Amino acid sequence: MENEMNNISDAIGVIAQSADTVFILLGAIMVLAMHAGFAFLEVGTVRHKNQVNALVKILTDFAFSAIAYFVIGYQIAYGSHFFVSAETLGADNGYQLVKFFFLLTFAAAIPAIVSGGIAERGSFRPFLFASAMIVAFVYPLFEGIIWNGNYGFQSWLESQFGAQFHDFAGSVVVHAMGGWLALVAIYLLGARRGRKPGIAFAPSNIPFLALGSWVLIVGWFGFNVMSAQTLDGISGLVAVNSLMAMVGGTVIALIVGKNDPGFIHNGPLAGLVAVCAGSDLMHPVGAFVVGGVAGGLFVWVYTKLQRSSKIDDVLGVWPLHGLCGVWGGIAAGIFGQQALGGLGGVSIMSQVIGSVAGVIVALVGGLIVYGIVNKVASLRLSQEDEFIGADLAIHKIGSTNSDK
Repeated sequence: MENEMNNISDAIGVIAQSADTVFILLGAIMVLAMHAGFAFLEVGTVRHKNQVNALVKILTDFAFSAIAYFVIGYQIAYGSHFFVSAETLGADNGYQLVKFFFLLTFAAAIPAIVSGGIAERGSFRPFLFASAMIVAFVYPLFEGIIWNGNYGFQSWLESQFGAQFHDFAGSVVVHAMGGWLALVAIYLLGARRGRKPGIAFAPSNIPFLALGSWVLIVGWFGFNVMSAQTLDGISGLVAVNSLMAMVGGTVIALIVGKNDPGFIHNGPLAGLVAVCAGSDLMHPVGAFVVGGVAGGLFVWVYTKLQRSSKIDDVLGVWPLHGLCGVWGGIAAGIFGQQALGGLGGVSIMSQVIGSVAGVIVALVGGLIVYGIVNKVASLRLSQEDEFIGADLAIHKIGSTNSDK
């Protein structure tokens, strides 16, 4: 009888482990699909002569990020590596391998975010190398501090303020990190030639822009819900909070953006960026407010940036990911409180300090990596290449062909 009970228990354990592996694998696939969203959002926003480059950057950045994260980054963040036998790696249905795949899709979002900011004048291979360095060293440093408790930062916050920095799905760890890294690159590059403050280049293809937005929106439910990483941790609260933040961002962007389709399709993304951190804590009404604030924040700051002669952020990735990500980190400490309908267990001070720490790591890391790469090989296209467009200058082909 005892042997039978043990056999049943073992079988249940195997099924549970298999279910967890499938769960996180589905999440990895959904977030992988989000990279198509990044690609088409950029394709639709940039001018026609830079569409091919937008597509190529997202795919090649992902490939180089995968190598950098597999060889170096994952070990820095979590202290684990993959240079052991396949038999060892395949233990527990290969759960640890699939977990790496899932977390890689987050890491690779960093260069995908940066890509939208430096579009139309960023050189190809220098930025590809810089992306690999950031995913190998800069991103995993902060990722490990927050999500693996490295260097005692989280323990210090808990001892000082009663709670660790809470970032369930990466408002700060992923999005703010990417947005503030992009700001450094954008500043170093300067504005596109021919761009004048207050006069923006029109998007080349609104349908592609909208397609990119929708792919990101759908994939984001894998980004947020599957951040539980195990099936028993899944929460419908995360899903509905993500939904309500997306809706809030859309509605406010519609109103503040005065029906502009670019704002309307970026508003939901702003809301989803902001809700990542506290999506497992907030009440859906709180999530709607957080998303709405993010949608308005994006429209307002992006509009202001159009008048800047130094900050030429093509897709608005700094306000969308950088500022809305920081807002999300802080908002988790506000709307996660029980007094505002949340589950509690968060500290506003820890959220502020953790969010600021993410910004500092991004700015310092970006200045080091982009600064060094720019000394070795210019981050900016030549004047002639920028004029003819990255598609012909780098890839020797345009995005469409009307020959008959």
